[in-house]
Amino acid sequence: MIAPHPFIPAREVSVTQHAFPDGNGSGHGGHRDWWRESVVYQVYVPSFADADGDGMGDLRGIADRLGHVAELGADAVWLTPFYRSPLADGGYDVADYRDVDPRHGTLDDFRALLGRARALGLRTIVDIVPNHCSDQHPWFVEALAAAPGSAARDRFVFRDGSGPDGGEPPADWQSKFGGAAWTRVPDGQWYMHIFAAEQPDLNWENPEVVADFERTLRFWLDLGIDGFRIDVAHGLRKDLTPPLRDTRGGDTAPLNSPPSGENHPFWDRDEVHEIYRSWRKITDSYAPPRIMVAEAGVSAGRLPLYTRPDELHQAFNFFHLRCPWDAGSFRSVIDASLAGAAPTGALPTWVLSNHDVVRHRSRYGLPEGTDLRAWLRTDGREPAVDEARGRRRARAAALLTLALPGTTYLYQGEELGLPEVADLPADALRDPMWERTGHGVKGRDGCRVPLPWTRTGSSYGFGPGGSWLPQPDGWGEWSVEAQTGRPDSFLELYRTALTLRRRYLGDESFAWLPSAPGELAFRKGAGLECRVNLSDEPLPLPAGAEPLLASGELVRAELGRAEPAGEGPAGVLLPPDTAVWLDTSDGTGGAGDIGDARDA
Repeated sequence: MIAPHPFIPAREVSVTQHAFPDGNGSGHGGHRDWWRESVVYQVYVPSFADADGDGMGDLRGIADRLGHVAELGADAVWLTPFYRSPLADGGYDVADYRDVDPRHGTLDDFRALLGRARALGLRTIVDIVPNHCSDQHPWFVEALAAAPGSAARDRFVFRDGSGPDGGEPPADWQSKFGGAAWTRVPDGQWYMHIFAAEQPDLNWENPEVVADFERTLRFWLDLGIDGFRIDVAHGLRKDLTPPLRDTRGGDTAPLNSPPSGENHPFWDRDEVHEIYRSWRKITDSYAPPRIMVAEAGVSAGRLPLYTRPDELHQAFNFFHLRCPWDAGSFRSVIDASLAGAAPTGALPTWVLSNHDVVRHRSRYGLPEGTDLRAWLRTDGREPAVDEARGRRRARAAALLTLALPGTTYLYQGEELGLPEVADLPADALRDPMWERTGHGVKGRDGCRVPLPWTRTGSSYGFGPGGSWLPQPDGWGEWSVEAQTGRPDSFLELYRTALTLRRRYLGDESFAWLPSAPGELAFRKGAGLECRVNLSDEPLPLPAGAEPLLASGELVRAELGRAEPAGEGPAGVLLPPDTAVWLDTSDGTGGAGDIGDARDA
């Protein structure tokens, strides 16, 4: 039998406003590589906080709530698009790249948000959407009114159709949101859209497109942002040589998954790197240089091409996000990520959730191999989520991820342990996937439900009105208010972990340690050791080890149970689906503070 291991209460740690790494605490400091081991908090703008009460998140709401991000211990915020948009795809359909959508605020509101972030020691990264724009962008409106072959249409990908009367699409290319990647216009031509019909793809062979985006980059850089997250970074350049090549099913990979085959006509083409070499010259012209991170759904072998020294600084690591709960699989992903980044001098990024995927707390509670789209069609009932297992694994995954060398991107709400809201009613769904698939794919709305800030009140503190997506009953028990000060909560686990993580920055070295089957054990730098039990049985901690922080309650063998000599401190065991940090900076696994981080 096993008895609980008593926790020593965590010491008080300061988790309020922090200075930039150069120590000045305001403005843009001189630390050029702040991003290498940072924590970046993703704000999904429509769902973070609403100041004006219209049910839609806005920039003033974000500014009002940024103290939460600073107190959490993040280094930067990444804002999803807040530009003028019809919101056909959550703002990723941009009608004006150099203005704020009135539903989100004004440019003055954005300037105020930047000032608030600086005062809190936070840097600001904004989304840029260069692959496509909105069908309400002035350029596309002009193109629809212009004749085939006109300069206005050349900014996009217009082509004559195939077949005797041009009534079939120019090629068999498929949209990521379902259906053909082509829509016909009244004069008979077709235009390309990798995503929704409201998101026409831009033609990056057109000099006007290239020049206009360079103006957009400088516009936001001149306002004082710290970098860009580049949407669909691997899709900008296409092989438009006539006749267009069919993919014959080679473009059916899920969102952000590597394309099938080699030399794909519109994914991950070598020509795209010319764009980023040009953009890097622009960001490097600012002092200190600003950063860029790619959303690139490409193979592990191709991903490092995006982070060459004259291109982008980082690229999202979707392999870590998709990794099954298995020690061997995680080890392979970590090894491949570190090895891939090393030749370019970069470090990997680590991501567990974002605005495009089912939240990882729910994923980890489902049987391995669950078809998530089919699961969502049942409103999350078949199969049932093992809530306790999902909770344990999400907490352990947080400590695993935050211990790795590189940058961690947190998605808003994961620090609260929010689950997927899988049972949103059909009439509430906004994701364009729902309509484009004939109501076959519910889409991504379940991970985008507005955040709960308070236990009660209108929209649980999201805003003074309602919320653009319905929040479930009891959402307030997941709120910041409900979890603050509770040592067993997700929020306090994250706050403590991010604070302790700062002790070990600067040494980017990584080494695997001897481990049991089903266990991950590694040392980051000279002092932080992380152990994660992904097996079904408790595992002993090393002799002399004293935990610094644990994702769940450690256990100890009952007195009288025979334990091998030298096995852990008084037989302390690491339960299944649990992670622990050990401070080994003195070379002995010396004592550190132990966080009371029991299962919520």
